[in-house]
Amino acid sequence: MKQVSSTYETGLCTASKVLVLVLGGILMLGTVVFAGGRKETGPANRVVIWTYDSFNSEWGPGPTVSADFKEKTGIEIVWVNHGDAGEVLSRLLLEGKNAGADIILGLDQNMADRALASGLLEAYKPAGAGAVFPELVIDPSYRLIPFDYSYFAICYDSEKIANPPLSLEDLTKAEYRGKLILMDPRTSSPGLGFFSWTQAVYAGRWPEYWQRLQPSILTISDGWSSGYGLFTEGEAPLVSSYTTSPAYHLEYEETERFKAAIFAEGHPIQIEAAGLLLAGKNKENAKKFLDYMLSDGFQGLIPLTNWMYPVTPAALPESFKKSPKSDKALFPRAPEESDLDRWAALFRK
Repeated sequence: MKQVSSTYETGLCTASKVLVLVLGGILMLGTVVFAGGRKETGPANRVVIWTYDSFNSEWGPGPTVSADFKEKTGIEIVWVNHGDAGEVLSRLLLEGKNAGADIILGLDQNMADRALASGLLEAYKPAGAGAVFPELVIDPSYRLIPFDYSYFAICYDSEKIANPPLSLEDLTKAEYRGKLILMDPRTSSPGLGFFSWTQAVYAGRWPEYWQRLQPSILTISDGWSSGYGLFTEGEAPLVSSYTTSPAYHLEYEETERFKAAIFAEGHPIQIEAAGLLLAGKNKENAKKFLDYMLSDGFQGLIPLTNWMYPVTPAALPESFKKSPKSDKALFPRAPEESDLDRWAALFRK
């Protein structure tokens, strides 16, 4: 899950997918982004990629990736934005073989089972796959190929929160009443990550935890971009995001005001991946993109555009070296559909 948005321009705060309430409108669906402008292209020199809004925002990797890939290969990228990663998957499962995409980009390990079970993805091991950190390989057959990762965390505004929470249970304290912004786990990958975090810590008692947590929640947004945008606009001093989010503010705003709280119980990892669609019309071009995705060029763009860690040993900017890292990475199981239905029922009540 993630990018910078125009909200950042006014002093926003980012996370691994840095921000904006209006990311979705920055690039129109079906827009071809590349160095020379916009034009219609035939199937011989294009690749169609579905992704989440913030990846293809003006401040995200999308525009630079398009220009660099076009220069290296002559192939133009047609980006199609579908909100958050959960929406990308839902749309894919709805349209199936008629999706019209060649690649889906941005699903994470919590969505992997549903994506793989669909039978819509084709195995392809890109050049450079051997450099991927082994613990980040989601699918040994490479139907889903990792391209970045980070750790879910609660970010806070240190000018408004003197004593940040140090655990999930702390978030239920009265002092944080109405101060927390979360994302819907049914539509947002960070929302799903936070939900799986509560399941990992509380096991079968997670519904009781969410009941205790409800007074602390100001709102639940559909996606990370809108939720993080509310946070950076000052609507609430706590937000579900990433340990890498504060790096943006340090890098571009030279401030350490926005921080990630490190919790005693550990932090779930998020691994974002791309997949080759079996029914894609531009298969060879898609494979070239997946090769490029694991190259030093693409991986080097990730930290300062998508605000995540590269999945290969690419160099990190100084701002990332100061980002906190939990010494306890969690790998929660993916929530069941029945769990999400039960979660939704709690809020209907």
